[in-house]
Amino acid sequence: MRRVLLATVAALTMAVPAFADTRFEARLEGHAILPAATFTAPPADAPPGFAVSGRFNGPGNLRTAQPGSIMGNTGAAYGSRDTGIPLPFQGQAIQGFSGIKPVGDGSYWVVTDNGFGARRNSADSMLMFHRLRPNFTTGAVAVERTIFLSDPNSVVPFPIVTEGSRERYLTGQDFDLESIQPLADGSFYFGEEFGPYLIQADAQGRVTRLVETRLDGEVLRSPDHPALSMPATPTAGTPFRVRRSGGFEGLAQTPDGQTLWALLEQPLFTPNTDQSEGNFLRLLEFSIARAEFTGRSLRYRFEPGGVSIGDINFIDDRRALVIERDNGQGDPGLACRDGVTPPACFVQPAGLKRIYLVDFGAADAEGFVRKIGHIDLMAIQDPDNRARQRGDLPPGAPANRLTFPFFTIENVAMVDADHIIVGNDNNLPFSAGRHLTRADDNEFILLRVPELLRAR
Repeated sequence: MRRVLLATVAALTMAVPAFADTRFEARLEGHAILPAATFTAPPADAPPGFAVSGRFNGPGNLRTAQPGSIMGNTGAAYGSRDTGIPLPFQGQAIQGFSGIKPVGDGSYWVVTDNGFGARRNSADSMLMFHRLRPNFTTGAVAVERTIFLSDPNSVVPFPIVTEGSRERYLTGQDFDLESIQPLADGSFYFGEEFGPYLIQADAQGRVTRLVETRLDGEVLRSPDHPALSMPATPTAGTPFRVRRSGGFEGLAQTPDGQTLWALLEQPLFTPNTDQSEGNFLRLLEFSIARAEFTGRSLRYRFEPGGVSIGDINFIDDRRALVIERDNGQGDPGLACRDGVTPPACFVQPAGLKRIYLVDFGAADAEGFVRKIGHIDLMAIQDPDNRARQRGDLPPGAPANRLTFPFFTIENVAMVDADHIIVGNDNNLPFSAGRHLTRADDNEFILLRVPELLRAR
């Protein structure tokens, strides 16, 4: 009888049953940091002008040529706090990591997004992705390789910034890369927001395929799609359904290498209206072999307070990790109140910052994937004091807890059966969530979450 009981307990330990919105604990086992001010030179054959980046971030996005002449700032929505790092930059910034995929040897592919957050200010920001190696013993992050995206074979059908050049390097005015998936043949797929598109590139970063997004037979477009021309006067309807900065934030590959699931960042508009179709996101299935969307879609439902996702990656043939977040940044204990004003406080402190485990194999009749459970990134256990930096915190904040209070958290993947890696997009030099008056670094945390990863 005792043997039967022990076997039952062991079986339950291996596969923990979870009900909707079960919270699991996360324990910090490593913290590695790539400093915010990390830059790389452009390729030697890049057109003139890319040795300096961020020149179009002054008033009206007019050119400001002198490096270091514009102080980075969080913007009015976050209290107009200076971040201490000025632009334009000498070189191209290695920052804004917006998707991650383990290589399998302790290194990771990550993708830098469009540069400075919009088309109008990112024409001198080159699109690139990197192979990084975090060392959770020393806390350092090595940049082992950087690959710049280009279109030498003119696969992209619309004009790009470097149109007249031979190499045709791509910039943040052309695309906004937000997710990455390497394929078995050495090529890469990227989820993109401006179209939104799926972009395939070879191992050298040369574009080989550009795929329009389709849902229910309709081409989905954002207001930044190059085919659209916005009317000179307001209209009752909208010629697009994808919100600006609401395209493909997440891109997940099934373990068999046959399928990609592309996850939009924000809800679609209802056709021919300016109203949201609901408090949920669309997941679109894409066949890698056929290089086309299959027509199948699922839905991801937000929690109260959730406004967007940051990343998605499968951990097996049916379960995936998803980052769900609000738009806040900074520790809630330093929220502005009682006459305290910025830069001494956070106007919109972080609230909902979670990693959800979802089940694609248990979608309901309406197509909603089942949420198995989550961890709270604002309450990470740190009993061994592994945090490299805790940032600005209120008096009395517990020393054995780490928060991850960033505006955009956009990297999550399983490392092994017990651990996941999580990273932020630091929006250099505009985000300051760890400290009140200091630009966020590129942080990676290694979390022990066995109960979450075993939940069913």
